Amino acid sequence: MDVWLLVFPDFLLLDATGPVQVFSSANDEARDAGRVLPYRIHLVAVGGGVVTSSSGVGLLSAPLPSLSLDGATLIVSGGRVEALPSDAHPRGRATLEWVANAGAAAARCCSVCTGSFILARAGLLDGRRVVTHWADVRALRSEHPSLLVLVDALHVRDGKFRTSAGISAGMDLALSLIEEDLGREAALAVAKRMVMFLKRPGGQRQFSSELLAQSQHQGVSAQLTTWLRSRLAQQVDVSQMANACVLSVRSLYRKLKQEVGFTPAQFLARLRLEVACVLLEQPGMMVKQAARQSGHGTEYNLRRAFTSQLGVLPSEYQSRFACTGAFEE
Repeated sequence: MDVWLLVFPDFLLLDATGPVQVFSSANDEARDAGRVLPYRIHLVAVGGGVVTSSSGVGLLSAPLPSLSLDGATLIVSGGRVEALPSDAHPRGRATLEWVANAGAAAARCCSVCTGSFILARAGLLDGRRVVTHWADVRALRSEHPSLLVLVDALHVRDGKFRTSAGISAGMDLALSLIEEDLGREAALAVAKRMVMFLKRPGGQRQFSSELLAQSQHQGVSAQLTTWLRSRLAQQVDVSQMANACVLSVRSLYRKLKQEVGFTPAQFLARLRLEVACVLLEQPGMMVKQAARQSGHGTEYNLRRAFTSQLGVLPSEYQSRFACTGAFEE
């Protein structure tokens, strides 16, 4: 199977080398077992040659192929949004034109981190569910309002298109493609070889609201988190949250937005979602019970929260994350 990975000047190094190493490790597993290598890996860029990443480290690439990528997998790396290929420059236009044609022909078309901007600029993602690095969600929504940009999933599949969140999530995406191609045992072997978690498919959270609050341990978000933690299963409104922080509603909105970028309602919803995830990871937990204990009330509300924020159903999340340990035997 051919895997084509696109880079460009100032790309993020791990966006490219992470997936490359995952597929290469699958080849190593096959080689050690005396089997045919499953993947042919190609690193390409406009013009080919050494392409320098944002870290200053360069990779040797081949020129963009003129052949069709029919049956192949295309992966587009990411970088700082302002450094991504665009129609403003000839090299960018050439990149986007190639991506549009190659992505349309490829069996699977994927992006890592802000590579989703490139797929969107090439016209491949209109109307689709996508994910990108959490810090760039607002920019992607603004630039491409036709996309359904999920906030917090690691990677998302919509048809043949797969988009993944920041940097290391590209490795999780590559591992999921190996599981799809070669089976779970092969993906598990690669995960073990690379000392990775196999259980980080699309649906796991990019980051925690609790951690955001901890980074502001003397701020309103930490105070509100402490107050909410024992009240998530109750009906809580913004006025109650403001009173608990000894603030006006307006001041609470302003301070939370400054600290963590969320409104009070959004912050409460995220905390409830995280509690639901933790509950569903416990053996024997029923979805209905998790919905009630996390403050969602009903299974329907919990399903809506999971699909809108994580791109999976609660039952799908539970099937992946309910058991403990880094690896499954």
